[in-house]
Amino acid sequence: MIVYFVAAACAIGVVALASALVRRTRRATDDASPDGPTVSHTGAMLSALFLLAFAIAVIVPWTTADAARAGTYAETQAIAETYWAASRLPDDRRTAVRSGLRAYVDTVRDPEWDLMADGRLAPAGWTLLDRVRRDVIALEADDDELREARAAVLDGIGQIAAARNQRAMDARTTPPAGLTIVTIITGVVVVLLPFLAGASPRGATLIPLALMAALLAAGTYLTIDISHPFDGALAVGPEAFVELQAELQRIDGGG
Repeated sequence: MIVYFVAAACAIGVVALASALVRRTRRATDDASPDGPTVSHTGAMLSALFLLAFAIAVIVPWTTADAARAGTYAETQAIAETYWAASRLPDDRRTAVRSGLRAYVDTVRDPEWDLMADGRLAPAGWTLLDRVRRDVIALEADDDELREARAAVLDGIGQIAAARNQRAMDARTTPPAGLTIVTIITGVVVVLLPFLAGASPRGATLIPLALMAALLAAGTYLTIDISHPFDGALAVGPEAFVELQAELQRIDGGG
């Protein structure tokens, strides 16, 4: 963080140095007007900087949320395929594997989904997956068909674990804190720029300024509200796992 302050201080120093050099080397025109070239140039650059920060602060979380949502469907697809693959196992192991997978789905849907808003996953999820994996590994395969069935189930569990790891990473992903700070600061400066330049808006001129301030505030809050993929306006919900529960019931019914 100290680097940002040093960079800002250096930039201010460059401005002060350039102003002093211009005054000494050539005749410069004083610019104290609220609508002069200095304020016009500064206003345009500040607006561009705010738009850049705002765009990044919206696009990055939006992309992350889309990827996280796709990841949940990939995870549920892996669970369904593993559930199907378990049908080739002996009755006792098939029942144990499918029971473990159903318990895992129930755990992810609730209570794990609420924990992901804080960037955490429930330890019980890993415990259930490890238990299913150990049960399958412990299965003695006496023929090629059973070995293939065991390998298919283990491969499916590996895909589930990989998708879960990715979901854990997505739950901890947020835009850099500095990006939010820059968005807020530039938004505030853009709103206050006319006053800082010496202008004194009156009457009807306050209406567009107030509207701009309100929209900038709403947009800035939006960037904060969508910063987490599992919380806020763009939060990824457990729809994939809700649909999966119905799919597993259909598989159990022979559908």
